[in-house]
Amino acid sequence: MKSIGIKFNSRELNLDEGITLREFISMQIGKDLDSNSAAVDGSKLGIAAAVNGAVIPRSAWNSYTLAEGYSIELVTAAQGG
Repeated sequence: MKSIGIKFNSRELNLDEGITLREFISMQIGKDLDSNSAAVDGSKLGIAAAVNGAVIPRSAWNSYTLAEGYSIELVTAAQGG
């Protein structure tokens, strides 16, 4: 299968062509995600994803296909005061 090069949180990675944002995030966080991009185990994700500087709504992760040269940032919510 052909691969693509992306930048993830400032690191260069190679991925299989055709991978969706949902599949990529699932690999990064180590949790299975359903077609609505919710954790299959019912846990809260507490993350947001941006591709090329634009936040991608979770509802679009399943259909958002990554491409060569994309820059992806995952941000984890943190509590504090």
